[in-house]
Amino acid sequence: MSTEMKALDIGVLTMIVAVADTGTISRAADLVHRSQSAVSMQIKALESALGKVLFLRKPRSVVPTQDGEVLLAYARRIIALRDEAWAAVVRPDVTGRVVIGVPDDYASSLFPPILKKFSASYPKVEIQVIGLPSVALAPMLRDGTVDLVCATRVKGLTGEFLRHEPMVWAAAPGATDIWRERPLPIAVFLPGSVAREKAIRSLERAKIAYRTSYESPSLLGLLTMARAGLAITPLARCAVPSDFTLLGAAHGLPEIGTLEIVLARSVTSNRQPCDFLAERIIAELNA
Repeated sequence: MSTEMKALDIGVLTMIVAVADTGTISRAADLVHRSQSAVSMQIKALESALGKVLFLRKPRSVVPTQDGEVLLAYARRIIALRDEAWAAVVRPDVTGRVVIGVPDDYASSLFPPILKKFSASYPKVEIQVIGLPSVALAPMLRDGTVDLVCATRVKGLTGEFLRHEPMVWAAAPGATDIWRERPLPIAVFLPGSVAREKAIRSLERAKIAYRTSYESPSLLGLLTMARAGLAITPLARCAVPSDFTLLGAAHGLPEIGTLEIVLARSVTSNRQPCDFLAERIIAELNA
């Protein structure tokens, strides 16, 4: 095999898919558990070996070129075939159903690659995802409505620590001057949300007047309000769309802190499908 062909190592193809799916090198690096510089170097090395540009670098994101889309299609097929082969040989008989509770902001950002990999490895396991705030998932775990919960640590929800997720202030494209307004308009989750409490406390400590212009239990609601240019929103960094602008000290806004993500299990989750999904979540997020 030539040196050029060796550049199509499955690990590099996994990076290509991660960059395309996340839209940024930094988020892709988090997904594949490599440094940002390592991912950039691997992509540049592959582009050099192919003699093709695979991604267009924009100010806050990267997008596949036409050649990149061609390679991306093959990369997805190769990775899917690898996962299918592994499942066929290693765990062909695992069946069952897993109900997992995940808040919207994590479900939309952290979980798509996790669930995709799990389904490829265990095609006979049915997964049901319930998207609710962390405070609403805690009682569902206790009464056995859900098997697993991956959420922000809140009162009544204990579990295995996975990671600290930084929180940031985010504004939609074209609405970056909104941070100058006083009272500062913010779009936040409903009362009981740890993210909401941390954001409001940070503003109060900084003595910044604010008003909650929008409250919602869903991430989509907050993003819609922000895209309308009517508020900024404090979010877990993983949940910020790639086209949004991050605001911080340069804009006179305080640091918010981090969220503690945990994985909790119900007393009825002592089953193989739950064990294997928990293992996948821990492997992907415990970085």
